[in-house]
Amino acid sequence: MRAALVLVSTLACAGSAFAASAFTFEPPAASPESSSANYTGQTNNTLSNGPLVPGKAFDRFIQIWIENTDYETAASSPVFQNLSTQGLLLDSFYAVTHPSEPNYIAAVGGDFFGAGDDNFYHIPQNISSVVDLLEEKNVSWASYQENMPYDGFTSFNFTSEDYLNGNGTYTYYVRKHNGLIIFDSVANVSSRALRIRNFNDFANDVKADVIPQWSFVTPNLVNDGHDTTIDFVGDWLNYWLVPLLADTKFNNNRTLILLTFDETETYTINNRIYTLVLGGGLPENLRNTTDSTFYTHYTALSTVEANWGLKALGRGDTNTTLNNVIDFVAKKTNWTNNGLAGNDTRIPLLNITGTIPGPLNAEFYIPFVAPNTSGVSAGGQGVFVSPLLDTALTLAKAPQPVNLTASGQANPWGTDPGFNYANGTEVIQPPAASASSTAPAGGKNAAVKLGAGVREGLLVVVGAVVGALMLL
Repeated sequence: MRAALVLVSTLACAGSAFAASAFTFEPPAASPESSSANYTGQTNNTLSNGPLVPGKAFDRFIQIWIENTDYETAASSPVFQNLSTQGLLLDSFYAVTHPSEPNYIAAVGGDFFGAGDDNFYHIPQNISSVVDLLEEKNVSWASYQENMPYDGFTSFNFTSEDYLNGNGTYTYYVRKHNGLIIFDSVANVSSRALRIRNFNDFANDVKADVIPQWSFVTPNLVNDGHDTTIDFVGDWLNYWLVPLLADTKFNNNRTLILLTFDETETYTINNRIYTLVLGGGLPENLRNTTDSTFYTHYTALSTVEANWGLKALGRGDTNTTLNNVIDFVAKKTNWTNNGLAGNDTRIPLLNITGTIPGPLNAEFYIPFVAPNTSGVSAGGQGVFVSPLLDTALTLAKAPQPVNLTASGQANPWGTDPGFNYANGTEVIQPPAASASSTAPAGGKNAAVKLGAGVREGLLVVVGAVVGALMLL
């Protein structure tokens, strides 16, 4: 969670201690299309993408995530009010849990696997993400992470010069806001890991007109509001997003931009987050209007599945309570949503945290189990099955949750596997404990100690969230 709703942040991050810092927004670069030493990462070659794959409703989908803000707070922002006149407000859009990291994982993996904290995690190689779905249909993709030091960076955080105050250092980048790098199926595949790029690369990619068809954009910890306020976020959006909306190399007439938040700041309310659909691909008659259909972070998955006829992950994206497709896209792709909207009392509680069983929950640990392979994607396809998948262990056959913490055991997925791309090629470093002060130690052998049913690289997850959220 952010430190406070004032422009003061007191943080203690690995390798650096901070005094209270008053933040006043300053552009980190001359423009969104300019490289900057403030981004720390070197400028690499531009992306190489395949031929454009036409979608049914759009050809480019860009997600931009802001942090920890209640719906009413965002709605009070003049910048968000102004953007809403250009876009479609989704006023019944919900995050799926707390805190930040599990939401980022869910949006690209269809599940948060029981995670209820922001510790270091990695998710084994056979667990698929949206990348598998996109690549199977040759849809180009990338993730852009502000202040990440180099492409494919896998560590817990990165501390660099404090460009705002010019006084010491600051941790602007954190792994927990970079959902794709948490998946070994991305981090341990060089061609994929190097598509997790920094903002200097973004500047180059825009100028070269090679922004891919699917993108995930994460600002740094001050520009996303994590350590600042909604007004600071507004300043960043005016600097970065507003000019890009007028740039056809970023936003052409077949582009949809989903501007959303990871979660609410208040945990006691049901996680409704202010979300806008922007872009040239939004039908003109929908601009400055509101859609009250019930949506969640899984909607970002189901919507792209519907648009490009992709397979599903067999998790939240096939959960018919949670996987509504953005309405105008659903109509263009012949998908039928579930009818939940507005304040419908059947909308499930989506602020539950820390008590949902899963392999990333040390207190309610269950092993990775097979996804719902009988599910159907919003694109009318089946479920993507990794060639490494062992379907023998299903959710119905999973053992009862165990409390690893109480028994002194480590979560086996809390140790850094050591994938490193500092030189632009993969090097696997010796296993080491993560940089998180609270992340448990352990490695692949820790999984073996839990029993024969826990085998790294052989078992895949269905949504551990399903049991808690299927309340209809």
